Amino acid sequence: MTKKETKYIFITGGVISSLGKGIASASLGAILEARGLTVTFIKLDPYLNVDPGTMNPLQHGEVFVTADGAETDLDLGHYERFVRVTLSRFNNFTAGRIYANVLRKERKGDYLGGTVQVIPHVTDEIKHAIKKSVENYDIAIIEIGGTVGDIESLPFLEAIRQMRIELGSKQTLFIHLALVPYIKTAGEIKTKPVQHSVKELRTIGIQPDILICRSEKPLPQDAQDKIALFTNVEKRGVISLPDRESIYDIPLLLDEQKLDDLVIEKLELLTGPADLSEWRSVIDAEKNPEKEIRIAMAGKYSGIADCYKSLTEAVRHAGIKTKTKINIIYIDAEEIEKNGISILSNQNIQGIIVPGGFGKRGIEGMITAAQYAREKLIPYLGICLGMQIAVIEYARHIANLANANSTEFDQNTPYPVIALVTEWQDVITGEKQKRDAQSDLGGTMRLGNQISHLVSNSQVQKIYGKTEIQERHRHRYEVNQILLSKLVEVGLVISGTTKTAENQELVEMMELNNHPWFIGCQFHPEFTSTPRDGHPLFESFIKASIICQTKMP
Repeated sequence: MTKKETKYIFITGGVISSLGKGIASASLGAILEARGLTVTFIKLDPYLNVDPGTMNPLQHGEVFVTADGAETDLDLGHYERFVRVTLSRFNNFTAGRIYANVLRKERKGDYLGGTVQVIPHVTDEIKHAIKKSVENYDIAIIEIGGTVGDIESLPFLEAIRQMRIELGSKQTLFIHLALVPYIKTAGEIKTKPVQHSVKELRTIGIQPDILICRSEKPLPQDAQDKIALFTNVEKRGVISLPDRESIYDIPLLLDEQKLDDLVIEKLELLTGPADLSEWRSVIDAEKNPEKEIRIAMAGKYSGIADCYKSLTEAVRHAGIKTKTKINIIYIDAEEIEKNGISILSNQNIQGIIVPGGFGKRGIEGMITAAQYAREKLIPYLGICLGMQIAVIEYARHIANLANANSTEFDQNTPYPVIALVTEWQDVITGEKQKRDAQSDLGGTMRLGNQISHLVSNSQVQKIYGKTEIQERHRHRYEVNQILLSKLVEVGLVISGTTKTAENQELVEMMELNNHPWFIGCQFHPEFTSTPRDGHPLFESFIKASIICQTKMP
């Protein structure tokens, strides 16, 4: 079979970080997909971590898990939400991973005793990673993390500069996204920062073909003309990208400015016009809700929205599918511990989500939130850690297992209802097998797609409409099979399970029969939710929350 000639679009950022390169990349991909092209993505991150799996969410944001179990940058979540593509470990490379590959080859003698240098060895490794990951796609959109001028990103920029020379301008395209600030006190838009950002790019040999200018307000034509003049970019290649109420409006905004037409022309592609009807339907549903509810998210990382990016978006998707405006109230679980349940009870909420997380901080607050949802008959969705929290709460207050806990939080708990799977492999003796304290944290969890078997006629089976599902995982601890029978005896319903290679049965989903909607899942359903297709579990949760609202006094 003849391989397709993949066209490469390289997207860089300038002036400051967090301008939305990932969303801009994903939006361009959505338009090109709507023109009938096959699109894939790569995110190149300049930090030295091999992957973001062990990074603090408060510093880096969410870790997005791919179907094959890679722990990746949150921008891959944007890519999968905007384009119907399933990404993998080959769609996110960090500087740490690139350098590790180079050093591994050096140790094996692959460089034949030569002096290993950034150029050509590191840059060649980057180019090899890019080309190998995008075979048989029409378009590959490669986003370079960080900001032009950062020393860490120089090898990546040098690699893409070389690719332009090797492949030519008909197979490669440079898009630079930079800030055009609006100075309120002067009432003026300032173009100098973007001019300097492009100047920085040109000093390393990259001339942008297109500029996307991020700003608070739409850029006036005279500002766009000035930017074009001083950056050596043609006028129609200067695209205004002002703040929008919804990120799902960005494909329509970029299409209005004919960004895709320019891309198609420069790369000499033959396509039809973009069919963005699905995106118009998404925006119409989001802008014209028929109902409004309040959902509390009681978690560990409530200070930064990016920590729960996929989860927040999945709730929004459910709102789009049900035409409901959803106000998410982020609650720090530690505040519940300090100030009591009134933080929740005073919020007029119709549903509670306890998301995933690691470590002891805030755990008792989450347990209190789960208890409140169970006792007050408020819809509850526990995800990963959130399911384990629900099991601990049920063990303590219904099964009367005093001080029940997870061994992640209390190694000496008398009732370890949650523990490392290796801690109960000997079912006869119940003897624990503990991991070494020096064991690696990175990449040692149950990760990626796993098959779950749902119990027929259970609530979750009716929600999914099938008895076998695949969802993505990211966790080390499991419900302890030895103590599970004590919980089932008093009403805990295990509605989803999976089996390991050692034929151990693990809990995947739980629910309560004497509650209108109380469900926990060990996996992360948010990673497969999209604005166009939604996700059945979140949609059902929001519908239950709407019913809860109608029953409130």
